[in-house]
Amino acid sequence: MLPQPIAAPVEWRIFDGLTAYDTAVALMEQRVDAIAAGEAGEAVFLVEHPPLYTAGTSARDGDLVDARFPVHRTGRGGQFTYHGPGQRVAYVMLDLNRRRPDLRAFVAALEAWIIATLAGFNIRGATSEERVGVWVTRPEKPRGLLDETAEDKIAALGIRVRRWITFHGIALNVAPDLAHFSGIVPCGISAAHLGVTSFADLGHLVSMSEVDVLLRREFESIFGPTSVL
Repeated sequence: MLPQPIAAPVEWRIFDGLTAYDTAVALMEQRVDAIAAGEAGEAVFLVEHPPLYTAGTSARDGDLVDARFPVHRTGRGGQFTYHGPGQRVAYVMLDLNRRRPDLRAFVAALEAWIIATLAGFNIRGATSEERVGVWVTRPEKPRGLLDETAEDKIAALGIRVRRWITFHGIALNVAPDLAHFSGIVPCGISAAHLGVTSFADLGHLVSMSEVDVLLRREFESIFGPTSVL
């Protein structure tokens, strides 16, 4: 079946201040149910959370090294990740029934969205066949045991789908405290040459509002009315 035309633009909502994780999840749940019932349109919620860890459906207890912040068990895919101030979390609620009911294609589109946003700030992001998320090569850092080039993760993905309505989404490190990631093994990846980074860590001092502008622009180029995703 061919994708149907998207009837209305995606609603964007930017939350002020720090949003409690349970509040964000409840709002997502409500919106997903409303989209499925035909009572609301698609939406993207942009939030920042207070410091916390989330555990996805594949999280291993041993990857929680130091529970210095609250830990939330969640139904999204993936393992442990950190959320906190200075990190832009985008919760994406799209109706794949009307777009393309293909999870691989949806994840690839999310990754392409992040990479295009990074490119707008002259940051070169890339994906890996072995690892989820978007990464930045760090040739100035020590190489791996097998002489692999060092890479740092700048964005994480974790999604959930109910009746082909998506929720959860992406977390983009703008200027979080990177030391807070040391309380977990982020996404289960512990190799010494793989770490985490941010816009600020890479020397790009930008505001959250500047990032939001690029996120929206690139989202519309990938998920806009003429897209099949």
